[in-house]
Amino acid sequence: MPEAELNNNNNDNNNNILNRANNINSCMQNYLNQNIFNEYKNSYIYIERKLLNGKIRKGILGAIDLENYNYLPGSNSPVRATELTVTERIPPRKLIRKNACLELSHVIMLCDDYEFNLIEPFGKIKNNLTKIYDFDLMLNGGNIKGWLVNGVEAENFNLRLQNYINKNKKISKSGNLIFAIGDGNHSLATAKACYEDDKNILNRYAMVELENLHDENLLFEPIHRLVKNIDPEKFLNDIKSICDDKNYYPVKFYYKNISGTLNLKKDLGASALHVLQNYLDQNKFEIDYIHDLPALKNLSSQNNNIGFELPEFDAEAKLKFFDLISRSGTLPRKTFSMGHAQEKRYYLEARRIK
Repeated sequence: MPEAELNNNNNDNNNNILNRANNINSCMQNYLNQNIFNEYKNSYIYIERKLLNGKIRKGILGAIDLENYNYLPGSNSPVRATELTVTERIPPRKLIRKNACLELSHVIMLCDDYEFNLIEPFGKIKNNLTKIYDFDLMLNGGNIKGWLVNGVEAENFNLRLQNYINKNKKISKSGNLIFAIGDGNHSLATAKACYEDDKNILNRYAMVELENLHDENLLFEPIHRLVKNIDPEKFLNDIKSICDDKNYYPVKFYYKNISGTLNLKKDLGASALHVLQNYLDQNKFEIDYIHDLPALKNLSSQNNNIGFELPEFDAEAKLKFFDLISRSGTLPRKTFSMGHAQEKRYYLEARRIK
């Protein structure tokens, strides 16, 4: 179901979604009836994704207990959203999931494992595991391999996982935050909403891929802001009201052939983006979200536009990432992208939810 068709919550669109959902659910049931799946019970899948740059991004696929997850700002649950969840997007997604017999997940959950104890050990023993898939992905998506983790190795991982949880509960500066949802926030919020509706034991769990925030091959791309249809010079004069020369976040701006830096007041938010986004939202400016910096500069050179370059997520930013989420509740929408579009998680594995 194309995501573009899921964002309008109205009767006509909901009827279209229901019709599409019936076809989707019938297709799922046909796959089960035809026994096209290999089923692996009580197991995980260790995953290595080779990106276009040749680097390997590692993860492990499993399921989380939705009783421990909450997407609402201010939550103190162990598993939380990283970005603001738009609750209006949940009902149309529920129309698809509520009668589905399978879930196919693109959710990526992050752990704050700077000691590399959870996922990385699988790389040393993968030759002793059963490889269950190995193929190239479509549209320059790279290559993906998956190994079955069960039996003793699954038990060993469970022990490492429990040790990680116990250690982070003791030393956490992040208000009990143990895991953060890096991608697929609205899909997981929908899973939570469906479980709260029926309390079906199968719906209590949701499939995610766990990746390590500190994996150097897990790249966070900043998403820049382009403000449109304004007088840039008047805008810069007005925004001085939230600037400070002593305690500030520096943010680069571009318009026409001019560039400069704004010093946004630190006491107005947990990050430069919090301060900037709040100001843009409060004044109802027209915003585009731009992933590519050269594209931002090009668009900023056009009349009545001004662009703001957001900082990169380097190793230092990753170290502060969980603490930032805890202090701010959630990050502003469109804060970052986990890699380029073709590096998003593909829908590969399925799990029964009915």
